[in-house]
Amino acid sequence: MNSKFNLDSDSIGRLLLKFTVPTFFAMLVQTLYHVVDMIFIGHFVGSMAIAGLTIVLPIQLFVVGMGLMTGMGGASLISRLLGRGNMKRAETALGNSILLSVVVALTLSMSGLVNVKLLCRVLGATDTILPYSVDYLRIMLIGMTVATCGFAFSFLIRAGGNPMIPMMGQVLGAVCNIALDAVFLIKLQMGVQGAAWATVLSQVIALLFFLRYYLLGKPAIILRISAFKPDFASIKSILAIGVSSLAMTLANSLCAVFVNRTIVSYGGDIAMSAYGIINQILMFAIMPAIVIGQGIQPIIGFNYGAHRYDRVIKVILTGLGATVTSGVIVFLIVFLIPEAIIGLFTGDNELIMLSAYAVKRVFAVMYLSGFVIIGSSIFQSLGKAVQAFLATISRSVVFLLPLILILPRFFQLDGVWWAFPVNDSLSAVFVIAITIPLIMKLRKLSSVKTGTAPEKGNLI
Repeated sequence: MNSKFNLDSDSIGRLLLKFTVPTFFAMLVQTLYHVVDMIFIGHFVGSMAIAGLTIVLPIQLFVVGMGLMTGMGGASLISRLLGRGNMKRAETALGNSILLSVVVALTLSMSGLVNVKLLCRVLGATDTILPYSVDYLRIMLIGMTVATCGFAFSFLIRAGGNPMIPMMGQVLGAVCNIALDAVFLIKLQMGVQGAAWATVLSQVIALLFFLRYYLLGKPAIILRISAFKPDFASIKSILAIGVSSLAMTLANSLCAVFVNRTIVSYGGDIAMSAYGIINQILMFAIMPAIVIGQGIQPIIGFNYGAHRYDRVIKVILTGLGATVTSGVIVFLIVFLIPEAIIGLFTGDNELIMLSAYAVKRVFAVMYLSGFVIIGSSIFQSLGKAVQAFLATISRSVVFLLPLILILPRFFQLDGVWWAFPVNDSLSAVFVIAITIPLIMKLRKLSSVKTGTAPEKGNLI
């Protein structure tokens, strides 16, 4: 491992800063360019274009899920293998993670391109917003393989102990995206197609940067051609852990479809635009929890592989505390000045008022959502596939989906907005309930002075 990151000896606070600060900066810029995308579209294309892009959000979430499945699954395996000093198997895990990313993304991209218009209809696009959705989604599907591999690389490089390279690549892609947005939407007036091409081209640039690191840099894990040979033990372990991340995004995608269709049914296209803006704000709101979850993953995985259970417990508790604190701060900002924030996206007064009304309800207890995100990261890091899967689906399929189907029948559009805080509360309680036994087990293991190997099957 890189000597700058002594995962089994540095203080927990120092390690968290080393891994979360670069990730936070990278994600801040990444989130910012998504928001800038929406600002450009809102001001230079129109509010209906915002609705059109929001409709295809489930597909974008699905692309992220592919990258999370291969990236986080591979990263979890790599971290634990490095903790046990098994560099050869770590190299194999790296190659197989990348191979999975390419194969899965290409297959799904070709499948989606067969009938983009039908796919948009299924997602809930109305006649008004269908042209925007089709134009944007077609281009995003073309670039799906690049996007998936880019997401995976950011996790795999971080698992090798270097959080700076993912940060630099994501910042590079974000800056290019913002610059291309300005050119394509303002100067060339390409509409939503310009926004889509700006995103795809910036993802290509970021991916090339990551490849350059592996080919010409000094990575902790060498990317060898022989590592791309399918290794079914590695693939099985990657999928066992990564499937929870995929399940989370698939569940979120499924719920997004139902949410979209319900909002259009009860509130029309203007409500869909409001939800699109709220989603952009939500990206900022949950960003600290996601960053902390990604930051603790290599630290937990390495120390668990090295049987340092006391340090695993400290990382878990520190991560949870930091997540709740940051969540409360973000909540207060959004709750106190919603109109000012929403006004960045649009000058439409009706849309601003509706969005401000809705965001106060959607964000009522959003700080609790951090428990689900951190809980999922903890179980993934430890190789606990079942618990990771349960944690990830609890916030969407288990609670949100039934709430979206039931509450609007009694409270119309308000039922959609209130479904989110109720869901956050229920899912947080569930994840806390399954995390407490894990912490108790780790405390018992840490009290044993003579270290024993983790349970069979936790690594490969």
